[in-house]
Amino acid sequence: MTTLYGIKNCDSVKKARKWLESQNIEYQFHDFRIDGLTDKQINHWLQTLSAEQLLNKRSTTWKQLDDTLKAKLYIADLSTNNSALKLLTKTLLEHPTLIKRPVLQVSETKETIAVGFKPDQYTELFKS
Repeated sequence: MTTLYGIKNCDSVKKARKWLESQNIEYQFHDFRIDGLTDKQINHWLQTLSAEQLLNKRSTTWKQLDDTLKAKLYIADLSTNNSALKLLTKTLLEHPTLIKRPVLQVSETKETIAVGFKPDQYTELFKS
C-alpha cells in the first residue's frame, strides 16, 4: 500500500497527488492535521530518515519555536541520544507542520520512504 502523508493545502503535496493520479498509482492520502500522527509512525520514519531529512526548518512553525527548543532538536545523531529522539517525536506530534512534506511511504516487497516531491524520484520509485 502506498500512503502519501501531508497537508492537503500544501503545494508540494498537491503536486505529488496530481503526479500519482496522472500515473494511475493507487494511494491513500493521510492528512497530518485531520488524521493525526502517532509516535510509532514518527519513530518509524526516524529509523529510516535522519532528523535533518524529516524536520522542516524553513517552515513558519520552526521560525516561531523557542531558540532553546530548536537547539535541543538540532542533534545530528538521534540513534545515540534517546532523550533527543523523544523530544523530537513529541515536538513533531505537537507541531506536524514541522515535518517536510510530502512523506511518501511505499510498501511493496521492500518499504521505501521519500520526503518532498521530485517527479524523477517518484518515477524511479514506481518503475516496474
